[in-house]
Amino acid sequence: MNLTSSWRDYWEVTKPRVVALMTFTALIGMVLADPLMQVPMKMLYGAIGITLMAAAAAAINQIADQHVDAQMDRTQARPLPRGSLRTPQVLGFASLLGMGGFLLLYFWVNGLTAWLTLGSLIGYALVYTLYLKRATPQNIVIGGAAGATPPLLGWAAVTGNIEAGALALFLIIFVWTPPHFWALALHRKEDYAKADIPMLPVTHGDSYTRLQITLYTVLLAATSMLPFVIQLSGQVYLAGALILNGIFLAYAIRMQKEASNRLAMPTFTYSIVYLMGLFTLLLLDRYLELFQASS
Repeated sequence: MNLTSSWRDYWEVTKPRVVALMTFTALIGMVLADPLMQVPMKMLYGAIGITLMAAAAAAINQIADQHVDAQMDRTQARPLPRGSLRTPQVLGFASLLGMGGFLLLYFWVNGLTAWLTLGSLIGYALVYTLYLKRATPQNIVIGGAAGATPPLLGWAAVTGNIEAGALALFLIIFVWTPPHFWALALHRKEDYAKADIPMLPVTHGDSYTRLQITLYTVLLAATSMLPFVIQLSGQVYLAGALILNGIFLAYAIRMQKEASNRLAMPTFTYSIVYLMGLFTLLLLDRYLELFQASS
């Protein structure tokens, strides 16, 4: 590894914004499973291990996609396409992150979390990036399972089990992923076409993609009710989730009615706000419930 390269290059190759969102949802999964934080060291080691392995997966993704990234306006300034890092450097860096994260999870958290996180890494960095992304316009639907695991991993880190609450959080992100990415794909359709990536707008057109975004947003609104249905959350979450879903649906329906992609990027941006808002509400609701129970 050439350590003379800028640390910012290595930082950038891990997709820090994506990893930060994954770490955030993993932490919410931990706290919902153990709101009294009775195993603080497991939470700390779990958060670090999951973050390291998510960063490793992101770096491997950039290795696999570097030639595609070089053709796309959105990604051509990444470290590998612009030549500030070389493949062996990034591979070595990713290996250190991945091995460090796995060992931390295996020895200081639990084996279930370590193996599930490794499976998620393989699913995203290899199965999705090397095969699904180029094989089918449903790539993000199938591959979204890997990106939906962080809250489940966080839950497993503190409980050692996969429970109904963890699965509900997983399903929310799984259903959220298609409208989130397809909104970006509409905005960057020409980039994906140039790189020969069969994203839905490229293979089925803009109108069909906008319809799918609307349908998946409706499904997401229903899925987001699961925490309330299984009594993982209460009235505060329910009220906030209804508002967040209403705004998301308004974006999707407006985009479809206008029959244009003008709102594609605002919809993509809001989808991130939506997910963070939903998980923040879950956390707020849980602690308000504990406060009321103790008073």
